[in-house]
Amino acid sequence: MRIDLNSDLGESYGRWVLGDDEAVLGVVTSANVACGFHAGDPSTLRRTCAQAAAAGVVVGAQIGYHDLAGFGRRFIDVDPAELAADVIYQLGALDGMCRVAGTAVRYLKPHGALYNAAVHHTAQAQAVVDAVRDYDATLPVLGLPGSELLRLAAAAGLRTVTEFFVDRGYTAEATLVPRSRPGALLHDPTEVTARVLRMVTDGVVTAVDGTDVAVRADSLCVHGDSPGAVAMAAAVRAGLEREGVELGAFA
Repeated sequence: MRIDLNSDLGESYGRWVLGDDEAVLGVVTSANVACGFHAGDPSTLRRTCAQAAAAGVVVGAQIGYHDLAGFGRRFIDVDPAELAADVIYQLGALDGMCRVAGTAVRYLKPHGALYNAAVHHTAQAQAVVDAVRDYDATLPVLGLPGSELLRLAAAAGLRTVTEFFVDRGYTAEATLVPRSRPGALLHDPTEVTARVLRMVTDGVVTAVDGTDVAVRADSLCVHGDSPGAVAMAAAVRAGLEREGVELGAFA
Protein backbone atom coordinates (compact mmCIF):
# COMPACT_ATOMS: atom_id res chain seq x y z
CA MET A 1 0.00 0.00 0.00
CA ARG A 2 1.23 3.50 -0.86
CA ILE A 3 -0.14 6.88 0.17
CA ASP A 4 0.84 10.54 -0.06
CA LEU A 5 1.24 12.87 2.94
CA ASN A 6 0.72 16.54 2.14
CA SER A 7 0.65 19.85 4.01
CA ASP A 8 -0.38 23.44 3.33
CA LEU A 9 2.80 25.54 3.38
CA GLY A 10 4.20 28.91 2.31
CA GLU A 11 1.49 30.80 4.18
CA SER A 12 3.64 33.34 6.03
CA TYR A 13 3.28 36.96 4.94
CA GLY A 14 5.77 39.72 5.73
CA ARG A 15 6.39 39.75 9.48
CA TRP A 16 3.53 37.30 10.07
CA VAL A 17 5.17 33.87 10.38
CA LEU A 18 2.83 30.91 10.16
CA GLY A 19 3.99 27.36 10.83
CA ASP A 20 7.38 25.70 10.55
CA ASP A 21 7.58 24.93 6.85
CA GLU A 22 11.13 23.61 6.86
CA ALA A 23 10.38 21.09 9.61
CA VAL A 24 7.17 19.92 7.93
CA LEU A 25 9.04 19.46 4.65
CA GLY A 26 11.24 16.95 6.43
CA VAL A 27 8.20 14.72 6.98
CA VAL A 28 5.71 15.12 4.11
CA THR A 29 5.91 13.94 0.50
CA SER A 30 3.88 16.76 -1.12
CA ALA A 31 3.61 20.47 -0.33
CA ASN A 32 0.52 22.53 -1.14
CA VAL A 33 2.21 25.91 -1.47
CA ALA A 34 0.18 29.11 -1.27
CA CYS A 35 0.18 31.32 -4.36
CA GLY A 36 -0.08 34.81 -2.87
CA PHE A 37 -3.86 35.28 -2.99
CA HIS A 38 -4.91 33.90 0.40
CA ALA A 39 -1.40 33.94 1.91
CA GLY A 40 2.29 33.92 1.05
CA ASP A 41 4.46 36.85 0.03
CA PRO A 42 6.91 36.44 -2.88
CA SER A 43 9.94 35.88 -0.67
CA THR A 44 8.11 33.24 1.36
CA LEU A 45 6.92 31.44 -1.76
CA ARG A 46 10.37 31.42 -3.32
CA ARG A 47 11.97 30.15 -0.12
CA THR A 48 9.33 27.45 0.37
CA CYS A 49 9.71 26.18 -3.20
CA ALA A 50 13.49 26.07 -2.79
CA GLN A 51 13.20 24.19 0.51
CA ALA A 52 10.75 21.72 -1.03
CA ALA A 53 13.08 21.09 -3.96
CA ALA A 54 16.02 20.54 -1.62
CA ALA A 55 13.97 18.09 0.46
CA GLY A 56 12.74 16.18 -2.57
CA VAL A 57 9.13 17.13 -1.84
CA VAL A 58 6.69 17.59 -4.73
CA VAL A 59 5.14 21.07 -5.01
CA GLY A 60 1.47 21.69 -5.73
CA ALA A 61 -0.26 25.04 -6.19
CA GLN A 62 -2.73 25.82 -3.43
CA ILE A 63 -4.96 28.33 -5.15
CA GLY A 64 -7.59 30.37 -3.33
CA TYR A 65 -9.85 33.39 -3.30
CA HIS A 66 -8.18 36.81 -3.48
CA ASP A 67 -8.65 37.33 0.27
CA LEU A 68 -5.51 38.01 2.31
CA ALA A 69 -7.46 39.61 5.15
CA GLY A 70 -9.66 36.55 5.55
CA PHE A 71 -6.91 34.01 4.86
CA GLY A 72 -9.05 32.68 2.05
CA ARG A 73 -11.56 31.24 4.50
CA ARG A 74 -14.49 33.44 3.47
CA PHE A 75 -16.70 32.46 0.55
CA ILE A 76 -16.63 34.97 -2.31
CA ASP A 77 -19.33 34.86 -4.96
CA VAL A 78 -16.86 35.62 -7.73
CA ASP A 79 -17.79 35.38 -11.40
CA PRO A 80 -16.58 32.02 -12.81
CA ALA A 81 -14.63 33.65 -15.65
CA GLU A 82 -12.86 35.91 -13.15
CA LEU A 83 -12.16 32.95 -10.87
CA ALA A 84 -10.65 30.97 -13.74
CA ALA A 85 -8.35 33.90 -14.55
CA ASP A 86 -7.38 34.15 -10.87
CA VAL A 87 -6.47 30.47 -10.80
CA ILE A 88 -4.33 30.73 -13.94
CA TYR A 89 -2.59 33.80 -12.48
CA GLN A 90 -1.76 31.90 -9.29
CA LEU A 91 -0.54 28.83 -11.16
CA GLY A 92 1.78 30.94 -13.26
CA ALA A 93 3.16 32.85 -10.28
CA LEU A 94 4.02 29.74 -8.28
CA ASP A 95 5.35 27.95 -11.34
CA GLY A 96 7.81 30.82 -11.78
CA MET A 97 9.02 30.44 -8.20
CA CYS A 98 9.37 26.70 -8.75
CA ARG A 99 11.33 27.19 -11.96
CA VAL A 100 14.06 29.23 -10.31
CA ALA A 101 14.22 26.60 -7.54
CA GLY A 102 14.74 23.80 -10.05
CA THR A 103 11.31 22.25 -9.64
CA ALA A 104 7.80 22.75 -11.03
CA VAL A 105 4.15 22.86 -10.00
CA ARG A 106 3.01 19.23 -10.21
CA TYR A 107 -0.66 19.44 -9.12
CA LEU A 108 -3.36 21.82 -7.89
CA LYS A 109 -5.45 21.99 -4.73
CA PRO A 110 -7.95 24.71 -3.74
CA HIS A 111 -7.59 26.32 -0.33
CA GLY A 112 -10.07 27.07 2.43
CA ALA A 113 -13.42 28.47 1.38
CA LEU A 114 -12.77 27.73 -2.27
CA TYR A 115 -12.02 24.10 -1.42
CA ASN A 116 -15.31 23.83 0.46
CA ALA A 117 -17.27 25.73 -2.20
CA ALA A 118 -15.97 23.43 -4.92
CA VAL A 119 -17.52 20.46 -3.11
CA HIS A 120 -21.02 21.61 -4.13
CA HIS A 121 -20.74 24.85 -6.13
CA THR A 122 -20.77 23.62 -9.72
CA ALA A 123 -19.94 26.95 -11.39
CA GLN A 124 -16.90 27.65 -9.23
CA ALA A 125 -15.71 24.05 -9.43
CA GLN A 126 -15.98 24.23 -13.22
CA ALA A 127 -13.99 27.48 -13.24
CA VAL A 128 -11.12 25.79 -11.39
CA VAL A 129 -11.24 22.83 -13.77
CA ASP A 130 -11.29 25.11 -16.82
CA ALA A 131 -8.24 26.97 -15.53
CA VAL A 132 -6.24 23.78 -14.98
CA ARG A 133 -7.25 22.41 -18.39
CA ASP A 134 -6.20 25.64 -20.11
CA TYR A 135 -2.95 26.03 -18.19
CA ASP A 136 -1.69 22.44 -18.11
CA ALA A 137 -4.06 19.51 -18.57
CA THR A 138 -1.46 17.11 -17.18
CA LEU A 139 -1.78 18.58 -13.66
CA PRO A 140 -3.70 16.36 -11.23
CA VAL A 141 -6.44 17.98 -9.13
CA LEU A 142 -6.49 17.19 -5.40
CA GLY A 143 -9.83 17.41 -3.62
CA LEU A 144 -12.52 15.91 -1.40
CA PRO A 145 -13.95 12.53 -2.48
CA GLY A 146 -17.38 12.93 -4.04
CA SER A 147 -16.92 16.65 -4.70
CA GLU A 148 -18.14 18.51 -7.75
CA LEU A 149 -14.53 19.55 -8.32
CA LEU A 150 -13.31 16.00 -8.80
CA ARG A 151 -16.39 14.97 -10.77
CA LEU A 152 -15.95 17.81 -13.23
CA ALA A 153 -12.18 17.35 -13.38
CA ALA A 154 -12.62 13.70 -14.32
CA ALA A 155 -15.21 14.65 -16.94
CA ALA A 156 -12.66 17.07 -18.44
CA GLY A 157 -10.06 14.32 -18.68
CA LEU A 158 -7.95 15.55 -15.76
CA ARG A 159 -6.41 13.18 -13.24
CA THR A 160 -8.18 13.35 -9.89
CA VAL A 161 -6.67 12.58 -6.48
CA THR A 162 -8.80 12.10 -3.34
CA GLU A 163 -7.80 13.59 -0.01
CA PHE A 164 -8.35 12.86 3.69
CA PHE A 165 -7.77 15.49 6.39
CA VAL A 166 -5.76 14.20 9.32
CA ASP A 167 -6.58 17.11 11.62
CA ARG A 168 -10.19 17.92 10.70
CA GLY A 169 -13.49 16.54 11.92
CA TYR A 170 -15.91 14.93 9.47
CA THR A 171 -19.69 15.17 9.23
CA ALA A 172 -21.98 12.18 8.66
CA GLU A 173 -22.02 13.24 4.98
CA ALA A 174 -18.22 12.80 4.76
CA THR A 175 -17.63 16.56 4.45
CA LEU A 176 -15.50 18.69 6.75
CA VAL A 177 -17.01 20.10 9.94
CA PRO A 178 -17.02 23.91 9.60
CA ARG A 179 -14.25 25.51 11.64
CA SER A 180 -16.82 27.47 13.63
CA ARG A 181 -18.36 24.28 15.08
CA PRO A 182 -17.22 21.92 17.85
CA GLY A 183 -15.13 19.00 16.69
CA ALA A 184 -13.78 20.78 13.64
CA LEU A 185 -10.12 20.64 14.63
CA LEU A 186 -8.05 17.77 16.03
CA HIS A 187 -4.71 18.21 17.79
CA ASP A 188 -3.62 14.99 19.50
CA PRO A 189 -0.95 13.11 17.47
CA THR A 190 -1.92 9.71 18.92
CA GLU A 191 -5.61 10.25 18.19
CA VAL A 192 -5.10 11.43 14.63
CA THR A 193 -2.67 8.61 13.86
CA ALA A 194 -5.15 5.96 15.02
CA ARG A 195 -7.84 7.66 12.95
CA VAL A 196 -5.65 7.70 9.84
CA LEU A 197 -4.70 4.04 10.22
CA ARG A 198 -8.36 3.07 10.51
CA MET A 199 -9.20 5.04 7.38
CA VAL A 200 -6.33 3.47 5.45
CA THR A 201 -7.03 -0.11 6.54
CA ASP A 202 -10.85 -0.13 6.94
CA GLY A 203 -11.96 2.79 4.76
CA VAL A 204 -13.98 4.46 7.51
CA VAL A 205 -13.73 7.44 9.83
CA THR A 206 -15.85 8.26 12.86
CA ALA A 207 -17.90 11.41 12.23
CA VAL A 208 -18.63 14.03 14.90
CA ASP A 209 -22.05 12.46 15.53
CA GLY A 210 -20.42 9.12 16.35
CA THR A 211 -21.38 7.31 13.16
CA ASP A 212 -18.87 5.61 10.89
CA VAL A 213 -18.51 7.18 7.46
CA ALA A 214 -16.94 5.51 4.43
CA VAL A 215 -13.83 7.41 3.26
CA ARG A 216 -11.05 6.39 0.89
CA ALA A 217 -8.19 8.67 -0.07
CA ASP A 218 -4.96 8.77 -2.04
CA SER A 219 -3.44 11.60 -0.01
CA LEU A 220 -3.46 12.69 3.64
CA CYS A 221 -3.36 16.37 4.64
CA VAL A 222 -1.94 17.96 7.78
CA HIS A 223 -2.57 21.71 7.89
CA GLY A 224 0.72 23.55 8.26
CA ASP A 225 -0.92 26.23 10.43
CA SER A 226 -2.38 23.72 12.91
CA PRO A 227 -0.86 23.78 16.41
CA GLY A 228 1.58 20.89 16.62
CA ALA A 229 1.50 20.28 12.86
CA VAL A 230 5.04 18.90 12.82
CA ALA A 231 4.34 16.47 15.65
CA MET A 232 1.11 15.29 14.02
CA ALA A 233 2.72 14.80 10.62
CA ALA A 234 5.64 12.90 12.16
CA ALA A 235 3.33 10.69 14.23
CA VAL A 236 1.15 9.87 11.23
CA ARG A 237 4.17 9.04 9.08
CA ALA A 238 5.67 6.83 11.77
CA GLY A 239 2.36 5.06 12.31
CA LEU A 240 1.92 4.34 8.62
CA GLU A 241 5.46 3.06 8.25
CA ARG A 242 4.99 0.74 11.25
CA GLU A 243 1.99 -0.77 9.43
CA GLY A 244 4.01 -1.27 6.26
CA VAL A 245 2.39 1.57 4.32
CA GLU A 246 4.77 3.23 1.87
CA LEU A 247 4.84 7.03 1.79
CA GLY A 248 5.21 8.60 -1.63
CA ALA A 249 3.99 11.53 -3.68
CA PHE A 250 1.16 10.90 -6.13
CA ALA A 251 2.52 13.39 -8.69
